[in-house]
Amino acid sequence: MEDQRKKEDVIVEDKIDDTTEHKKEKKSKTKEHIEKLENDVKELKDKLLRNAAELENFKKRMNQERINDRKYASKTLIGDILAPLDQFDRVVNMTTDNELLKNFLIGFKMINDSLYQVLIQDGLKEIDALNKPFDPKYHYAVEKIHDANKPDGINLEVIQKGYLYKDQLLRPAMVKINEWSEKDGEDK
Repeated sequence: MEDQRKKEDVIVEDKIDDTTEHKKEKKSKTKEHIEKLENDVKELKDKLLRNAAELENFKKRMNQERINDRKYASKTLIGDILAPLDQFDRVVNMTTDNELLKNFLIGFKMINDSLYQVLIQDGLKEIDALNKPFDPKYHYAVEKIHDANKPDGINLEVIQKGYLYKDQLLRPAMVKINEWSEKDGEDK
């Protein structure tokens, strides 16, 4: 009988040990599951914050593009009418001996000046290139001249005026640039 009791005690102890191990195993799995869920929550919060920041940046970028679109809305039109205006400017500034033609040219010059004034008020600005150092951002060199009496790298002649519209380059100035060298007393 005592043997029987010992066996029952061992069985009960085994059951208790199994239950304790099972509980420990269950706690461990629950802990792992909780840690996994916490990591998932962290990742989702991070994604949410990134997406919110990305959305905010997108809104700012779109707003800035809208502002720029309004600010530079006239840029294409002004760029397109510069060539005819240049031709008109050449015509009104030509010299003549005919008095009747001079009177007409004076009237056309007033119109030409008015047109340029409207464009200047809208943001057009002529690039000052004559006798200035060559700057490839604003000048387009068409020809080189070798004049040792003038400084090297200076624009000696403006062939076509260049313009900025607000703070953007609309058309570079076409220039003749002075380029020479004193090396061995010879020009380049």
